[in-house]
Amino acid sequence: MSLHRSLKTKPIALNEHRNVLTRAERIEHLIQLNRFRPDEDSPIGLAKVANRNTAKKKKAAAKEAETEAATEPKTESKGSS
Repeated sequence: MSLHRSLKTKPIALNEHRNVLTRAERIEHLIQLNRFRPDEDSPIGLAKVANRNTAKKKKAAAKEAETEAATEPKTESKGSS
């Protein structure tokens, strides 16, 4: 029997953005923010960590800059021959 196409895993799925972080990832993020001390704090009951996907914002900003460059009037200097 074959697998339905929606149930098949793709290698691309590993690179997609995840909203939920593992405990180890949350601890790493909190250590970088100086909100977790491994010697003193418990890894149980960690603070929430926002995991935002910022790649889309960069693409949108680049696209916006590209459209602005296209709408600017171009001035060409004509040299005398």
